[in-house]
Amino acid sequence: MRSAGFLDRLDERRLGLVLVVPALVLMAVVAAYPVLNAMWMSLHRYNVKVPEDYAFIGLENYTRILASETWWTATSTTLAFAAISVSLEFVLGLTMALVMNKAMGGATGLVRVAVLVPWATITIVTALAWKWIFTPTFTFSLVNKVTGLFADESCMLCGHWTSIMAMVFADMWKTAPFIALLLLAGLQSIDGEMYEAADVDGASNMTKFLKITLPALKPAILVALLFRSLDSLRMFDLAYVMTQGANDTSTVSMVAYEYMIKRLDMGVGSAMSVLVFLMVLIVAFIFVKVLGASPEGTEPKGPSRRERKLAASQPLTVEMAH
Repeated sequence: MRSAGFLDRLDERRLGLVLVVPALVLMAVVAAYPVLNAMWMSLHRYNVKVPEDYAFIGLENYTRILASETWWTATSTTLAFAAISVSLEFVLGLTMALVMNKAMGGATGLVRVAVLVPWATITIVTALAWKWIFTPTFTFSLVNKVTGLFADESCMLCGHWTSIMAMVFADMWKTAPFIALLLLAGLQSIDGEMYEAADVDGASNMTKFLKITLPALKPAILVALLFRSLDSLRMFDLAYVMTQGANDTSTVSMVAYEYMIKRLDMGVGSAMSVLVFLMVLIVAFIFVKVLGASPEGTEPKGPSRRERKLAASQPLTVEMAH
């Protein structure tokens, strides 16, 4: 009873802080400690092969990385892959969601399960399958003769940009259905009366899409693009299996893996991990700032703090019926 009285005396904001403290403590232990430890280790020269050479060197690891052509090549490859794959996956996923919502009344459970099969497939299996598809074989040669996309002596994984596009195709096949289902859930939450009112006003399909569908899908779009962008920037397994870094296709995660796991250079590897973390953090911040606001007119506006205090200070009056 005493604890209940304590909670009753708290206003809504302070009560929320009290309730969220256990989750914050758990996140600090599980997530914050490894990040802080990596930041601290990145300030040291530490190679497991030479443990006696351990020393504090400040930002020397970062200056070494930022002066490396390998790092900037991997960064440009990662950003190019993320930008192309996320853009194409969003367009394809949105198209799939619109078709399923319109043609199938929201899509049946069987259709949803079938759409999720590529996404549920292990990434390494997906990468191996697409690597075999793009490897010069009889099948590839037959497809190439029909389509004429490449010269007979060339292959999809034999060049820089063609290798990136091969990885993009594999990533699209796997993750576009995931985006489609996220956007489909958003489409099903839109009130149908808004479309009926637009029909009464004589709005075209394009106008309804731009003025009703897209603004209402803003939260779902934010979640889809945020998840996919963060995954693409941290992508490792797909590129490692398909190209193993050939033709300058190493991602930043692959370079960090090279230093930390293969060379056992924990200082440089930790610094690279911190830079990847900062890159992901900046992209997440930009997405939340650009797409985080609720659509105009949809965010409920409650009373201000001053209005709540005035209402709480006024005595309640009860009228008695005679």
